[in-house]
Amino acid sequence: MKNIVRFWLALTFCIGLSGQELLAQEADTLKKYQDPVVAADTLKKYQDSVTAPSAKAPFFKSKAFKATIIPTILIAYGLTTIKDNGIYSSYDAKRDIQKHFPNFRTKVDDVLLVMPYVELAAANLFNVKSNNDFLNTSILILKAEAIFGITVFGIKQVSDLERPNGENRESMPSGHTAQAFLAASILNSELKHKSPWYGIGAYTIASSVGAFRMLNNKHWQSDVFVGAGIGMLSSHLAYLSHRNRWGRKPTIVMSPAYIYGVPGFSLTMNLDDYRNRKKGSSFYTGE
Repeated sequence: MKNIVRFWLALTFCIGLSGQELLAQEADTLKKYQDPVVAADTLKKYQDSVTAPSAKAPFFKSKAFKATIIPTILIAYGLTTIKDNGIYSSYDAKRDIQKHFPNFRTKVDDVLLVMPYVELAAANLFNVKSNNDFLNTSILILKAEAIFGITVFGIKQVSDLERPNGENRESMPSGHTAQAFLAASILNSELKHKSPWYGIGAYTIASSVGAFRMLNNKHWQSDVFVGAGIGMLSSHLAYLSHRNRWGRKPTIVMSPAYIYGVPGFSLTMNLDDYRNRKKGSSFYTGE
């Protein structure tokens, strides 16, 4: 029983660490699209840029590092506990679970894996403003789900790891856990500026899904941790690759024209909109 508690605390610690790290990284997305403040002394601004060039930020402050560090830790820990490896291996976890919960069965994990999405929809229904509008949030979800699907099902075919109950050889990683953590990460990114409790609740649900997959003897400990990392990473990659907000006025507009009795097309380019897109090309703000 102590080992089970140790496992649960380890999982909770990782998620808690994730929440604290991501909270520190979270920036106000709306600031990205505000007009820059014009400096009063323009000459001084250019003088400073010449005399004191800005130093390159260290790699651990980069968006890519912040987006991948927590998922990498989860995946790495999971991989080190495959089969009988690690201080507390997947075989150890299964033995303790089967000893204390030999007849545990539930299907609640099939429902909980999408609950963060339900929570996000309910928040929008009650006019809790998320970081992005409906269109961009939907695009982000679709991109994250595509990354998740390709990654999870590809690894399942390559790893060929048998489930603890012997059902098939598609154990690694846990798709349920990956899906739950993906949805929790999306919810956290969209609503953390309103309250950190949205993310805390979502990650608690996702952690419960992973625990239930093990209690149901469907997955190994290693599957759950790797799945959690893949789910979070899929969400972060979707945000990193979302370079421009959809729904803006098009930069180039083509329309039919009729000039001097000759039909044709007119082409209009909005250069101001193009410049604004270039300035705001980096969309990911950290989770």
